[in-house]
Amino acid sequence: MPALSTGATALPFAMQRPFDAILPAPFGKVGIRVDDDGALVHEIVYLPDSFAAIAPSGALAQRVAAQLAAYYDDPDYRFDLPLATRGTDFQRKVWHAISAVPRGGLTTYGTIAKTLQSMPRAVGQACGQNWFPIVIPCHRVVAASGLGGFAHHGEEGFHLGVKRWLLRHEGAMLL
Repeated sequence: MPALSTGATALPFAMQRPFDAILPAPFGKVGIRVDDDGALVHEIVYLPDSFAAIAPSGALAQRVAAQLAAYYDDPDYRFDLPLATRGTDFQRKVWHAISAVPRGGLTTYGTIAKTLQSMPRAVGQACGQNWFPIVIPCHRVVAASGLGGFAHHGEEGFHLGVKRWLLRHEGAMLL
């Protein structure tokens, strides 16, 4: 799992600043937010293709762009980005467990819940609150009966299409 560092703010980071980059992706666009010092990545967001691209502003946003491009070329690429500490202790435990799922592998919300002595719904909610999708591969977590929801958007729509693309890209056997 990439290193997480602390970074406290009064307002949610997304409400404080615009994206430092909006990058083309095979499934749409990806928005990137870094801190004012350019030391930590604060958020990665899946965006529909209708968003206008914005070139990376600063060295860290350029580094994120380069690493995402490397991942799109090679699903075995390992991210090495300084990520801000986000989420609750429980969410970070879920994200750590997700990060252990190998490329091409899948696990279920229930499997992670059992490991963490929790409930599948709580694991699903933590997946939906992942600030660093792709880097922390929440797309590798599925429901026992199918792909499951994704980013609080249920079974249909843009985000589930992103999940399908990522899983195909990584060679996972889709349900």
